[in-house]
Amino acid sequence: MSDDSQIDIAPSFVALFVLPGRQKPSEPRAVVAQRYEFCEDLATLLTETACDMMFKLGITQHDVLQRVHQGLLGDGSVVSEPEAQWVIQRLDELMG
Repeated sequence: MSDDSQIDIAPSFVALFVLPGRQKPSEPRAVVAQRYEFCEDLATLLTETACDMMFKLGITQHDVLQRVHQGLLGDGSVVSEPEAQWVIQRLDELMG
């Protein structure tokens, strides 16, 4: 992926890669963009499942988000803990 990629990375996601006391991300833009696309897609894919859970189980959105968050942090997780938290925040936005 070239640095002239057209993808707009959310500043809240870029912040996951900025170490304390630094201003620039610790990873190249291509890596951040790849992780962003993955996490954004994950949040989008989880939206329908999360809404179904809320309806079928009769639980609150907050409870659904907690359960999904626990699942994201389970064994074999494909996201880091900060990425999982970002996915949950994005899922919360998408669920409206």
